[in-house]
Amino acid sequence: MGAAALLRGPGSLLLRASPGCWCRCFWAASGETAAAAASPGSGARSPFDRQLKRKQKNWAALQPEPAKYDYLREEVGGRVADRVFDITRTFPLALDVGCGSGYIAQYLNKETVEKLFQVDMAENALKNTMETEIPTVSVVADEEFLPFKEDTFDLVVSSLSLHWVNDLPRAFREIHQVLKPDGVFIGAMFGGETLYELRCSLQLAELEREGGFSPHISPFTDVTDLGHLLGRAGFNTLTVDTDEIQVNYPGMFEIMEDLKGMGESNCSWNRKPILHRETMLAAAAIYQEMYGSNDGSVPATFEIYYMIGWKFQESQARPAQRGSATVKK
Repeated sequence: MGAAALLRGPGSLLLRASPGCWCRCFWAASGETAAAAASPGSGARSPFDRQLKRKQKNWAALQPEPAKYDYLREEVGGRVADRVFDITRTFPLALDVGCGSGYIAQYLNKETVEKLFQVDMAENALKNTMETEIPTVSVVADEEFLPFKEDTFDLVVSSLSLHWVNDLPRAFREIHQVLKPDGVFIGAMFGGETLYELRCSLQLAELEREGGFSPHISPFTDVTDLGHLLGRAGFNTLTVDTDEIQVNYPGMFEIMEDLKGMGESNCSWNRKPILHRETMLAAAAIYQEMYGSNDGSVPATFEIYYMIGWKFQESQARPAQRGSATVKK
């Protein structure tokens, strides 16, 4: 079956070669429409400006040295790939939601995944995907509006992308819908304690210098909600675990520079557009005072949620009914 036959909506087809395979690139019309659907007036019901996030990611992908800022995404992408390898089967067709430059695909092989669709809202990221031995198809689409037919993929993966969607329950339902029965979703996203040092420092500085504060770090989902959201989307045999990655930087301004280079700048509708210079300097001093190390560096903590969920099939193993166990005397 051709790649275009798997799409729900029309799109223009582009072909480009990549080392070792052909990479086919589609533009999904439904994703473009979805990305453009948000408006400033929608902030009351949608926390994030998706058009701005797309611009941020496209800008980051065009920087002279985009790989300079990929260290966190590559680390988490490798950990997601490890969870794929833990499942002893071959996946004929897989999907990477919010793939960026292919941070998961670079670790996979043809023995595990035979063909991979890569989806991202930022077309510039898809133009600069990393090398992989797996045949890939790139589709420009919004993570909340996946343009694929039901029961298409054996595996869906996602790494550090879903924290920016406006409707996470819908995104999970979309992923569940495109999975085949007995298919598996393996994902990673930022958790609630991510960048708590930066958040606290900015808030204290604003309170001190301006008499109040605005959110500068986007809101994150709580780990206690993830299992519930995945279950409501239809997933079963759920696994959710957390991890922390701490990165040391020379100072607060270097953290903010790297976040911009990652395409991770704040895009909340209620963000404050300008921070005064005095407030920023005060925040950097507070950061250093509260969290600084003896060598002068400051840490930034990234909390990562990892999740695994399966789409139901009759042949799947089920837990025994409560009270059915027997004990030999």
